[in-house]
Amino acid sequence: MTNKEAFKEAKSYIPGGVNSPVRAFGSVGGEPFMVSYGKGAYLVDVEGNRYLDFIQSWGPLIFGHCDKDIENAVIETAKRGLSFGAPCELETKLAKLICDEFENVEKIRFVSSGTEATMSAIRVARGYSKKDGLIKFEGCYHGHSDALLVKAGSGATTYGNASSSGVPEDVVKNTYLAKYNDLASVEAIFKSGAQIGAVIIEPIAGNMGLVPACNEFLKGLRALCDEYKAVLIFDEVMSGFRASKHGSFEFNKIKADMVTFGKVIGGGMSAAAFGGKAEIMDCLSPDGAVYQAGTLSGNPVAMAAGIASISKIYKDEKLYDRLGLLAKMLVEGFKEAADKNGIDLQICTRGSMFGFFFTKDEVKNYDDALKSDTKMYAKFHRAMLNRGVYLAPSQFETGFICSVMSEDEIKFAVDMANEAFKEIKNG
Repeated sequence: MTNKEAFKEAKSYIPGGVNSPVRAFGSVGGEPFMVSYGKGAYLVDVEGNRYLDFIQSWGPLIFGHCDKDIENAVIETAKRGLSFGAPCELETKLAKLICDEFENVEKIRFVSSGTEATMSAIRVARGYSKKDGLIKFEGCYHGHSDALLVKAGSGATTYGNASSSGVPEDVVKNTYLAKYNDLASVEAIFKSGAQIGAVIIEPIAGNMGLVPACNEFLKGLRALCDEYKAVLIFDEVMSGFRASKHGSFEFNKIKADMVTFGKVIGGGMSAAAFGGKAEIMDCLSPDGAVYQAGTLSGNPVAMAAGIASISKIYKDEKLYDRLGLLAKMLVEGFKEAADKNGIDLQICTRGSMFGFFFTKDEVKNYDDALKSDTKMYAKFHRAMLNRGVYLAPSQFETGFICSVMSEDEIKFAVDMANEAFKEIKNG
């Protein structure tokens, strides 16, 4: 079966043919290839074409596809049962691995997705603070729970408006929008008298493209939350164990009250978590009044994969140095190739995460990101895919390096970028 035939069949049974919208290639044109298998740094489609994969399942696969240690952990654990719906020691082991490395995460609870993690963290934060108001930031994505699917209102004190059909306006009435890297917009909401119980932010935003928060901005955010007694939540579902062993902390040294994790802590399996100070987390049932539950939360196979993934990270002190150098080598190569062809390109890296925008000005927030030339990105994406390099099918996503990539593979990608830009320039 060809990619086209396989995707056509998928569309007959699955809305849009995909189980997550960006996979449909809507913003870059064309149709997605259908994956047959992954190995190391590569994906292979149903036609046998091989692609150097800079998505790595949107971040979880820091050691690449089919890592033997993670694979073996999953296989051996699966032999003893896929799910128990009862406590097991693997949950405690993974919790300890995380809590022992994060001073501000004294207790943690596992869930199965990043959406669950952020949704639950906000519920706990509101239960702890006894205030319903929530501040989020334009361009930050925290999953698809109703209260977080909002777009900007017309002023600092305006309620958010639902940005997805099916989300009642009443559900998002307590969600306030602020501008990323703009402390004044946050302060205005607090000063308006809004009863803000929680502030959630990606300290390293990855869903408007890669846009890190400025350290001074985060310091100010921490101070405002302390002043107004609001719970500060860092959404590190993407950046946790990706930007560094301690996520964003290596870059900003800011301790949030709560942190959400995902992706890497599952090693490719469905696992995520939210954690924080013990006094906040103790609000959770069965100890407290905030209810949260999940049949597959903390299932042994996902926990085993997470333990293998995090343990490998802790054993390799130079891991992030190597990944960071490869990420810089890649985007600096893209930048040089773009410059040669008179194409504006902004680049950014944080550890093993990388991003680039087709715009002449530095990107500091969502408005800046929206100035990017998305048509140029679509052309570049198609040209690179035709040359065996798989980049995110959206300008507003982040790319990832995995540990099994070498300088040779990065050089190959840069060479392909040179060819792609020349092709685009010559029409």
